[in-house]
Amino acid sequence: MIALRADAIHAFYGKSHILHGVSLEVREGEIVALLGRNGAGKTTTLRCLIGLTRPRTGSVALFGADVTGFPPYRIAEAGVGYVPEGRRIFANLTVDENLLVPVERPGPWTVKRVYEAFPRLAERRTNKGGQLSGGEQEMLSIARALILNPKLLMLDEPSQGLAPLIVEDVFRIVVAARREGVSVLLVEQNVRAAVEIADRAYVLDDGRIVYEGDARTFGADEKRVRELAGASAEKWDMDG
Repeated sequence: MIALRADAIHAFYGKSHILHGVSLEVREGEIVALLGRNGAGKTTTLRCLIGLTRPRTGSVALFGADVTGFPPYRIAEAGVGYVPEGRRIFANLTVDENLLVPVERPGPWTVKRVYEAFPRLAERRTNKGGQLSGGEQEMLSIARALILNPKLLMLDEPSQGLAPLIVEDVFRIVVAARREGVSVLLVEQNVRAAVEIADRAYVLDDGRIVYEGDARTFGADEKRVRELAGASAEKWDMDG
């Protein structure tokens, strides 16, 4: 079954045309990476999918149901967990208190399970969110989304500003979530790390999808990976 399908999304900020017919899909039980340089339109795509920005045209479907134009709370109710760029945790609440903000839903992810998966958070459970390192804040943001036991998890640049070892820790949890049956859409600039865990990848440039296919195949093509920072808005042919 298709967990998420976006079809021909066009999005504008005022008169600026940001997304030009973006189409992508996430199948149940897979990790899909949405890659692209800074300013390519990745966050706008995610905002359209989660209901924060309404597409001008095009459609979004979750688990076969049309949710185009739904507000974020209805997208969340449909089984989507969202980890925004910049973490957005509650700096004045403790780790424990941050994890009590979402309403727990039945499923494998509980506060206890989160602390087992993130021992760093368990050690700092009485610390305020603002006292955590960037990596710990990212872990807390992901943990808070997992407690909703989503069927689909969307993450916006989870590796941003993190040391490589911390990125490994964070991505290990993403893989663990997939093993529990969670589908994942991972928006990333860190191509190397993303293709290591993703099943498939899309590359976005200037608001257009310029590549879609197997993530590891893409990651193995050094030339294409290097080109990513300045990708031209032409469809990439992995055989060419």
